[in-house]
Amino acid sequence: MPRADPTRADPTRADPATSAWASAAVRHTARVTNTLLAARRFRVVGGDPRDAAALHASLVGLGARPADAGAGAAVDQLWCLGTPEQSAAAVEDATADRPRGALLLVVDAGRHVPAVDEDAFGPTVLARPGVLGVPTLSDDVFLVSTGREPEDDPAAEARIRWARRSMPVSRAVADELRQGGLLRGTRVGVSLFLEPKTAVLSLLLQDAGAEVVVYAHADETDDAVAAVLRRAGVPVHASSTATVAEQRALALAMLDTRPHVLVDDGSHVIRLVHQERPDLLPTMLGAAEETTSGLRPLRVMAARGQLGIPVVAVNDARTKTFFDNRYGTGQSTVFATLDLVDALDPGVRPDLTGGRAVVAGFGHVGEGVALVLRALGFRVTVADTDPVRALQAVFAGYEVAPLVDAVRTADLVVSATGVADTVSLAVLRACAPGAVLSVAGGVDQEIAVEDAVAAGADRTTVGRQVERLTLPDGPGVLLLDGGGCINITAAEGNPIEVMDLSFAAQLGAVRMLVERGDELDRAVVPIDPEVDEATARVALAAFGARGGPPGGGGDEGGTSAGALAAQPVDREPDVRTRRFGDPT
Repeated sequence: MPRADPTRADPTRADPATSAWASAAVRHTARVTNTLLAARRFRVVGGDPRDAAALHASLVGLGARPADAGAGAAVDQLWCLGTPEQSAAAVEDATADRPRGALLLVVDAGRHVPAVDEDAFGPTVLARPGVLGVPTLSDDVFLVSTGREPEDDPAAEARIRWARRSMPVSRAVADELRQGGLLRGTRVGVSLFLEPKTAVLSLLLQDAGAEVVVYAHADETDDAVAAVLRRAGVPVHASSTATVAEQRALALAMLDTRPHVLVDDGSHVIRLVHQERPDLLPTMLGAAEETTSGLRPLRVMAARGQLGIPVVAVNDARTKTFFDNRYGTGQSTVFATLDLVDALDPGVRPDLTGGRAVVAGFGHVGEGVALVLRALGFRVTVADTDPVRALQAVFAGYEVAPLVDAVRTADLVVSATGVADTVSLAVLRACAPGAVLSVAGGVDQEIAVEDAVAAGADRTTVGRQVERLTLPDGPGVLLLDGGGCINITAAEGNPIEVMDLSFAAQLGAVRMLVERGDELDRAVVPIDPEVDEATARVALAAFGARGGPPGGGGDEGGTSAGALAAQPVDREPDVRTRRFGDPT
């Protein structure tokens, strides 16, 4: 039987123009709010049924949950496509008996004309660029219009306030630390992407009693956010214009404050203290590292006996990896990539709608990138050298091929391995002309740009953070942000809600190190399982869901590790088989 032609139109899919509109609407909303679409309860209000269906399909594909209909039904987002009267009635229903503190986002996604009359809700205030509050209606209702670009204003304090209100899990953990007084006198060095969410983490640590000092790399620094932290009394060693030499000096200056605990992303500062300030290691309780690529070199150091402090593997926490890596990085990477492409001049901008995408690597990040691409209508092929991961991709419904073969027909290539030279010179030469290349997180030279330049490649800027990279013996491709971490350098990082989970895990790691860092091995150590479970339970409540009681069923068969751990200490688990009769 002949194979179906993949280029033929799928009658169940929206037309390209409608798909592009739905994609732009969800990306605009995510960009101006820096919030997650997955797990949120939504309702589409009015509009052309075809538009409503396309938007509904995109949101469900991204992991959002359709809300029940009717007044009083719990809903987090109203996507308004119809008339202002329909929108006003939906807002009235959604705010009836609404619990205080439950955020409602009203999105004017009218395709051709506005679907929301903002004046009908009374005076508005700027909650953050692109988001309006309506305090006369409720402190918890906010308006976004997909047809209005956000205000050109750093508004750092407003963005920090906005992030803080959507970080209930981190707030709860920090409050416990504050009440217990555990962090008083502890100096914590924070080396993370410096943006509103990390500012909230730094301020929560400060509120809990820690002395906080911050460092960030130049391309990961929001100067307006740094200024807010400095005004709050937090020393910040960072500047977006710092040279490499200046960044080194700033990082060493942070280390010279003699922090007891380091909170790192990429393990650059952890490794720097070993290289340049080894005399500090005996005075430190340890560090927490939150990335896959950061843990790799630390595990090598530990195996060689070169790691001088315990490092808590925050990245391996289930509440970090399953959510931040997958849903957070997946959404932010793909959305930032497409936003940069959409901003190009028409003569340069490729039409990616319904195109072919290749994802290199199918770890948690690659899974998330592939999921989002598929939700937005791309035909996705996965390339992974690990046969188990490749098989997993097949079971998830993706095509699988070697990277050098897959890129030959790809419109978009996203590397999600965290391994240098993933997109090697040979792969670059094999790329389809005009293909777009970006990196999800990762490490330096995940795309072999230096090798390409050494081979005579020409780099020409064609738009904001977009270059045309042309090899003398190969195609010209569009390289985003020089192959850097696209969701950070071209956007505002991962959504607030998933970073809330990650930072709650970071706070749990800090607690571990302060309580018993001197007892831990000088190695990469796992985070306490209790941190994961406590974080997840608070997050479930924040998302309007409930889990089972502590110690209840978990794995197949109804028993979890937590259930075994919850048994009375005077009763050992009976592991004898009863399949062949009573063992007594």
